[in-house]
Amino acid sequence: MQDAQNTAKMLSEALPYLQRFSGAVVVVKFGGNAMGDDAAMAEFARDIVLMRQVGVHPVVVHGGGPMINEMLSKLGIKSEFVRGKRVTDKATVEVVEMILSGLVNKRIVQAIMDAGGRAVGISGKDDDLMVCEADDPELGFVGRPVEMNVQVLRDLYMAGIIPVIAPVGTGMKDNETFNVNGDTAAGAIAGALKADRLLLMTDVPGVKNAEGQVMTQITPEEIRKMTAEGVISGGMIPKTETALTAIEQGTRAVTILDGKVPNAALLELFTDHGAGSQIRSTTPRVTPRSAS
Repeated sequence: MQDAQNTAKMLSEALPYLQRFSGAVVVVKFGGNAMGDDAAMAEFARDIVLMRQVGVHPVVVHGGGPMINEMLSKLGIKSEFVRGKRVTDKATVEVVEMILSGLVNKRIVQAIMDAGGRAVGISGKDDDLMVCEADDPELGFVGRPVEMNVQVLRDLYMAGIIPVIAPVGTGMKDNETFNVNGDTAAGAIAGALKADRLLLMTDVPGVKNAEGQVMTQITPEEIRKMTAEGVISGGMIPKTETALTAIEQGTRAVTILDGKVPNAALLELFTDHGAGSQIRSTTPRVTPRSAS
């Protein structure tokens, strides 16, 4: 009975958040170690279906780096690197598209369907969703989105269907294919949709300050200052840059959160607790209660 009462109490306390996010567009970047774990995949899918059930419009963008590396190794395709970044030649981009748009994308779609939701998997090439240019000519077919056409996503989520997007884009020329960083793709999609939230699910707890403590609320100005001072460094830089770009393009807030935490997206959206570092330039309408 105590467990049942606790569950009922949690549901009751979630009411303002459920009201707040009803009808909201939430872009979720899914990646990291959770993609290779069946139980974690099933849990993520249930969370996405629950979000849709309570009136949120989730849009899922995924990565798939480990699966790409595994297939390149099986096929004997050796990668070259320039300044620590993989060169994506024609043979490599074909493998990238095969793994992302095929294996990974459909696995997530099936997990959402198994959890009772409706999902359709597409890539950035479908309906010219994500048109790209080469981010760096030396890196080959690594793309930077320059034109977004997101009406197809609106059509899907307004019909009650969860879009699942592989970060593969088309080019300005015929028959061009570009591999796009998953975080970059999610940020571009969130910005183009003017999403209420962008959730970047990672393998770290969030953005840490100089003392190593995770910051739960950060402004864009603080992000720029911490980056200039070297507090934000390494792999966190592209994530925070993606967050700033998404906010500049109209996304209300971006949260960098630990995807290894069970039900991380639900904790972030529907509880007082939260689950990562939220970057926003305005004060939230519904704020967590202060601890008593």
